[in-house]
Amino acid sequence: MSDGFKIAPEMDIMRLLSDFRLPVMPDMEALAAAQRRNFEALSAANRVALEGAQAVARRHMEILQQSMSEMTQVMQAATPGASPQDQAAKQAEMLKATYGRAVSNLQEIADMIQKSNTEALSLLNRRFAEAMEEVQKLMAKTP
Repeated sequence: MSDGFKIAPEMDIMRLLSDFRLPVMPDMEALAAAQRRNFEALSAANRVALEGAQAVARRHMEILQQSMSEMTQVMQAATPGASPQDQAAKQAEMLKATYGRAVSNLQEIADMIQKSNTEALSLLNRRFAEAMEEVQKLMAKTP
């Protein structure tokens, strides 16, 4: 003799279902705006990186042109009738000056690259921090 399946009053299914809450849909407009800002920040960072790379390439070309010009002047200034000691001293002086310029030029290019990378990363880091704040605000609106 079975009385059937009985549910205890504390296990009332309707009450359980009424207590069950579905997550609230996020504000789609706010979400779309956040994604738009993410895309804008990424585009700006790419623009900064590209401009930095172009500046480095331009400066590198200027350095090469300057080096070629200096080398041409040095070759023209070489005196064929000078003693071997004078020629060696002049070559050593030119080598020292060339080395100093090369080190300086490399440092300048490295600084340009670092500056460009720092600017691009700064844009992305700033947007990431903003995005985290936006997520917190969206989650705070959820009941």
